[in-house]
Amino acid sequence: MTKSELIKNISAQYPHLSVRDIEMATRQMLDYLSDALAEGERIEIRGFGSFSMHVRPAKQGRNPKTGEPVLVPEKRVPHFKPGKELREQVDYPEVVAGGKV
Repeated sequence: MTKSELIKNISAQYPHLSVRDIEMATRQMLDYLSDALAEGERIEIRGFGSFSMHVRPAKQGRNPKTGEPVLVPEKRVPHFKPGKELREQVDYPEVVAGGKV
């Protein structure tokens, strides 16, 4: 699902809200999340999951064209850990959605 599809789905579910307001709220929320991660903060959304930054240590790699060893520097990467409810919904979607198997 893309951001545009998300906005369209929310707008269909809440027709009393303008698409422009939904776009602004979505953009603002994503900006807040991005800024918090960039500052090294952990974000937890109960029932959905948590976002944090992980550090990948520097390592020895290879240039694929020449085969020469190359030092790949340390870098920070965003990490998502799904919450229990999300894991259960993904693992057993018919149980969560329909209430039975």
